[in-house]
Amino acid sequence: MDRDGRTRKLLPPSVATETQSQISSERLVKEGIESALNRKPSKTPPRQSIIDGEAEAKLIALRCGEPPAGQARWTLRLLADIAVELEIVPAISHETVRQVLKKTNSNLICGRCM
Repeated sequence: MDRDGRTRKLLPPSVATETQSQISSERLVKEGIESALNRKPSKTPPRQSIIDGEAEAKLIALRCGEPPAGQARWTLRLLADIAVELEIVPAISHETVRQVLKKTNSNLICGRCM
């Protein structure tokens, strides 16, 4: 039963949700105080970033420069393609390019619109 006196059995398991406090209290009872207070170790290691500081700097410098001939402006996909072509990174998605440029506020650095 939850705090309101309702049982969670009324809902299918895929719909029933638990709050963090419910999960923690269950872990306290089942596994002890240390388990309830500390997080479980991750089963998978954290993902390693595909782009380092040097590659970020090169990507920002590329974005601040003139776009290739025939292009009015840089697009995220164009930046990703050129970064791979220039071997700045072995592979990169347009979404990763977006995250890098957003993180570094590149529009404030070079003052040009994308």
